[in-house]
Amino acid sequence: MAVRPILRWPDKRLRSPAAPVDEITDDIRAIWADMVDTMDAMPGQGVGLAAPQIGVMLRLAVVDITPDRTRRILLANPEVLSQNADTEAGTEASPCLPGVHSDITRPTAVAVRFLNDKGVIDRRDFTDLEARSVLHQIDHLAGRMYFDNLGRVKRDMLLRRARKVT
Repeated sequence: MAVRPILRWPDKRLRSPAAPVDEITDDIRAIWADMVDTMDAMPGQGVGLAAPQIGVMLRLAVVDITPDRTRRILLANPEVLSQNADTEAGTEASPCLPGVHSDITRPTAVAVRFLNDKGVIDRRDFTDLEARSVLHQIDHLAGRMYFDNLGRVKRDMLLRRARKVT
């Protein structure tokens, strides 16, 4: 379909919760297709994208952690049902704030309910990098950035570095 431009921090839409999707239509499928193209075009081949990152204020996300892009997951209205008590730190970044990254601690496994591309309510368990990416996208849908998971001092340092990079 099309590669869409990515919003840059501090665009206020990145701080706004996205609206729920009522049903899966051809328009929604077209947005997902654009999101996949945009994710694939990201430097370093991104592993996920949320619709607000391209200025679409709907609760839509795409995730694919595979190098050959064979496990695309399209999610509408994702909701965490449960998460593992085990956590792990991992590097996270966002094309909305290029040139910086940080280690973020997240659960190693999550169960998520969402509306799939067929319009059916689905429930899946995600682990490791896939869980991290799904949680990262859910944060975006709630108007949160990955650095909101940092303490104030680390967050302020990251944002100062980001201003120097851009």
